[in-house]
This record gives sequence, structure tokens and C-alpha cells, in this order.
Amino acid sequence: MWLNQKKEKNKQDISSLLNSVASNGIELSINELIQYQNKASLIDLAARKSQHGQMSGNYLSRSKGRGMEFDEVRHYQNGDDIRAIDWRVTARTGKTHTKLFREEVERPVLVATDLSSSMLFGSQLLFKSVQAAHLAALVTWHAKGRGDRIGGIVFNQYKHSELKPRSRKEGVLHYLHSLVETHQHTMSLEQQNQNELLSSEQLHDLANATFEENCARLRQLARPGSLVYLITDGNHITQETIRHLSHISRHCELVVCLVSDPLEHDLPTSKYKMNVAVTDGKSRQQLLIGDASSAKKYHQQANDIVQQKQDLLLKAGARILHFSSGKTLEQQLTDGVASWKR
Repeated sequence: MWLNQKKEKNKQDISSLLNSVASNGIELSINELIQYQNKASLIDLAARKSQHGQMSGNYLSRSKGRGMEFDEVRHYQNGDDIRAIDWRVTARTGKTHTKLFREEVERPVLVATDLSSSMLFGSQLLFKSVQAAHLAALVTWHAKGRGDRIGGIVFNQYKHSELKPRSRKEGVLHYLHSLVETHQHTMSLEQQNQNELLSSEQLHDLANATFEENCARLRQLARPGSLVYLITDGNHITQETIRHLSHISRHCELVVCLVSDPLEHDLPTSKYKMNVAVTDGKSRQQLLIGDASSAKKYHQQANDIVQQKQDLLLKAGARILHFSSGKTLEQQLTDGVASWKR
């Protein structure tokens, strides 16, 4: 009786959370992505590293010079532009002072979203692919609010859509429609069992190669000073991938958002020991639920995998953010918004 009541309450909680993000957790619609326009304040895309280039725009560079944004007043020095002399301060102090400005530097926002087959998994609330699309929508809406141009890549293991940076709402909607179309394509391939034509090893090699190719293309698209987001589960990171990402981070700000599912970190809890059959669509194995030793071993192995991904990405110069598909973005960012803005 008590167990049934608990299950019913969990179902109601999940249903309420899904309603809050206008999603069924599995499929993707344009409406659920558009709603993130009203949640753009949850994140902050302020620059965290110096931007280089001669373009004008909405981001303040760390160098001081002539520009649109006043910075400070200091004593006049030989070589300073006489047009920048602050005559009021000069008259008040009796010494010549000049105004300094921070140059504004435009920073296009490029978002690469991985919607490969490995992302079509979720054990509690959302598929990782759906959460990745929600996160991409949040980033693009926020960028649009700052007046940035938005572009990037949306891909799975068979195809990719390349979107050159566009300004205003047009750029966001172009990207969101690409997310929906690519997600539907990945779902369709799974439902048609297209992957059965390949062995597990061939599928793995294909996914790795596609991931590398899209990182290489992202490297070509990213102009110096861009803000680059890569949203993925990180399951197909290779040394070649790291080489491309390292090149990006030298001239751009690179942020990698790793999306994972709670089941990829810990086994479900149970009062009773039981063997549960699990499959990735190709191979099957047994997991022992309810055994403390097995749960500890599983958790340690999962932590090791995450640490390996982090070490490689840190080596590439990326800033890493972790997101779970088991909670809504609003839950996670409201609880840990300081980590995003740090």
C-alpha cells in the first residue's frame, strides 16, 4: 500500500516537471524550445577571458582604448589622444587628465549540439538529447537578448546541419528548428533499426569519426573572439577531438556542457537484491541491484569515466559545466547558478 502510494506520488512529480518544460521527455517540439525565451536570465554569457579582434559589438575587452564604454580617468601621458582630455577634471585639479575607454568587441555565439544515438537515453525525466536541446535553446535565447549573432552545428552520427551566425530572433529560430529536425532524424533511425546493419564496434567507430568531423568543422567556423558551446554526453571524445578543441580554445572561449543521466552515475536503490537485465540496443548484461558492494563498484567506475572526460577537456582548455537529464534546467541553474557565472 505504502509502496504504491510512493510510486503514484513519483509519477505525479515527474508529470508536473514535464508539464513545466512542456515536454514528454522523449520527443522534441519547437514550442518547448521557444519557452526558454522567458528563462534566459538563468544564465550569464559575460566574457571570462580577453577577446581579441578589431570588431565592434557588445562585449568589453580587457584592453583600454577608444571605444563606446567609459572606464576611468588618469593623468595625461605623452602620446594620449588630446580629444580624450577630461577638461573638467583638468580644471579642478590643475593637472591634465585624460579619459580611458574599454573597447567593445563583438562575440558571435556558436553552439554545437550533439544529438547522436548515445544521447537518446533517459531513466528519470528527460532523454539526454532533449535536455541538450533545452540547454542549447536557453543559450541561444540569452545570446539573442544580448544582441549577439547565433550560429553553430547540430549533428548526429549520420548528418549535420551547419548554421552560420545570424542576428536577432531569426538566428535563434533557425537553430531551434534545426534541433527539432535533427532530433526527429535520430529518433527515426532508431525506430527503423538502421543501426542493426552495423556491429557495435562499427557503430562506435562511426560515432567517434562523426564527432571528430564536427569538432573539426566547428574549429573552422569559430572566428577569434567567439564564444563556443559544445553540448554533448562526451561519450565519443578522442585525442583527435581534443586537438581540434585545443585549437578553438586558443582564440575563443570554449565551454563544454556534459549532459548525463542519473543512471550513468549510480545504480537504483532497492531493499531487495535482484538481477536486472539492461541493454544498449545491441548487447545485454546483468546488473545486481540492492547490493552495496556492487553499487559502490558501479559508482567508482562511473566516476572514473567522468574524470577521464574532464581531464581530456581541461587539457583542451575548456570550461566544463555538468548537467543532468534527471532534473529540469531551471532546477539545476536555480540551485547552482553561481557556478555558471563564476
